[in-house]
Amino acid sequence: MALKILFVGGTGQISYPCVERAVVQGHNVSVYNRSLRGDPLPAGVTSIVGDLAAPAYADLAKANYDVVCQFIAFTPDQVARDIDVFAGHCGQYIFISSASVYEKPPRHYLITEQTPAINPYWRYSQDKIACETLLKNSENLAWTIVRPSHTVRTGLPIMMGDSDVMARRMLDGQPTIVAGDGHTPWTLTRSVDFAVPFVGLFGKPAALNEIFHITSDRAHIWDDIQKTIARLLDVEARIVHVPTDTLVRYNPEWVGPLRGDKAWSAIFDNSKVKSVAGEFTCAESLDEILAEPIMHLKQRLAKNRPPRGDLDALVDRICAAQSALG
Repeated sequence: MALKILFVGGTGQISYPCVERAVVQGHNVSVYNRSLRGDPLPAGVTSIVGDLAAPAYADLAKANYDVVCQFIAFTPDQVARDIDVFAGHCGQYIFISSASVYEKPPRHYLITEQTPAINPYWRYSQDKIACETLLKNSENLAWTIVRPSHTVRTGLPIMMGDSDVMARRMLDGQPTIVAGDGHTPWTLTRSVDFAVPFVGLFGKPAALNEIFHITSDRAHIWDDIQKTIARLLDVEARIVHVPTDTLVRYNPEWVGPLRGDKAWSAIFDNSKVKSVAGEFTCAESLDEILAEPIMHLKQRLAKNRPPRGDLDALVDRICAAQSALG
């Protein structure tokens, strides 16, 4: 059955393939954003240009969408406004949270939706948890919370810093950093694979007032991820392993991305979302997962190769200090 869908966002790393999938499935799709991204929307999609903070945002409720997909709310005040706008005016409100909300450090190697949402290290995750709490306590709004993990389309997966700078360092034969010993399992999911079960949750009664994560079932260690990126760039990775505690002493801004996320193993049980959205498969080989990000990287570097800067100087300093330790 064709549903009337609103994407708030719709042109981002994860949301764009979801818009494409919704169109393919025959839904009537509208996208609300500032129209600043370069990718043209799929044929048949209605573009509504606006800002989350604009007074006209509240007018979206008048359309009484079957499903509202909120991809660009990151703070409790933004979700509180959505509750005011859409309560009683949509059939299903889907909030994009994050799998980084799960407890750190994990008490069990396999993450399920029952894993506690406790992250003392990263403000981003704490804000997402607060957003989820608002939804759980809301009235007259049928919500669904979706927690993506590390989902890739245009950007390369790295542990911290700017991925284009790290790729440029690889191409120039310079060392890059992996936190820990490089053997931490980490799950990467292509956005196009995420889109299938995500759209499969639309209009499902069993999805209402429930939480789901959507990820691949396969994890890879960080050393293999970085070595595959280098191989696909036709270079050899020069990986320097640095303890997480050492890295965050050099740059406290890395506490969130590392202690609050990528320094811990991330392996997920997707049986809950499969029971509602249906079975789905994800690319498992790193070559297939990284093909699209590598393509986008090469396009960006051809137009604008990032110059050496402060991040390079910091990475060089850390690598030199680590090498001096033997």
